[in-house]
Amino acid sequence: MASRRMETKPVITCLKTLLIVYSFVFWITGAVLLAVGLWGKFILGPYISLIAENSTNAPYVLIGTGTTIIVFGLFGCFATCRGSPWMLKLYAMFLSLVFLAELVAGISGFVFRHEIKGTFLRTYNEAVQNYNTRDERSIAVDKVQRSLRCCGVLNYTSWFSSVYYPVNGLPPSCCANSSDCNASDLRNATIAPTKVYQQGCYELVTTFIETNMGIIAGVTFGIAFSQLIGMLLACCLSRFITANQYEMV
Repeated sequence: MASRRMETKPVITCLKTLLIVYSFVFWITGAVLLAVGLWGKFILGPYISLIAENSTNAPYVLIGTGTTIIVFGLFGCFATCRGSPWMLKLYAMFLSLVFLAELVAGISGFVFRHEIKGTFLRTYNEAVQNYNTRDERSIAVDKVQRSLRCCGVLNYTSWFSSVYYPVNGLPPSCCANSSDCNASDLRNATIAPTKVYQQGCYELVTTFIETNMGIIAGVTFGIAFSQLIGMLLACCLSRFITANQYEMV
């Protein structure tokens, strides 16, 4: 019995070390999700409003998920240091739930990416049609056009049917060169097209989605399947500790 315990002790030590390292990485993942959620809430709010038809809870979901992962990451470290089998099993159970949630989220995002594009086309077109320079979506439209160097939905002609165009012409955020683009130019149907960006914003955004969706899905699946490593480590460590305690009785 004594020799058997001596054999399992290094294994338990090795598993504890690996699980603590994994829990630390898992904790960092939670911190990143929390940071992304806060960034989405306070910085990307206007942009998200253009993608979602109604108000979205996505930032709050990320904040909640990140906070939960941080708490359970610390719990995982505590359970590992304590060497408590029931705590380790609870930690493995939580990792399995995170794995399933991330797997479903990744598959859903990849499968419904075309619906996301369709929703963006509809909501962005509505934002352009009802543009007034003041509300949240109008401010988001200006930010998108300036940052992506684009104008309108498909091109600058998308603005012709907006409520803003008859009185003001094209918005200043469409100007390709702000130092050579004034209000009178933007109201002039002949001059304005030569002063603004020629490419529409919808094409740029959807191209970005198509280009990066595979990468995003791959990263999501990679993180999800990494939970399996944590589950395996937690279960193995719990089993070895239980067996070692049984042999000591």
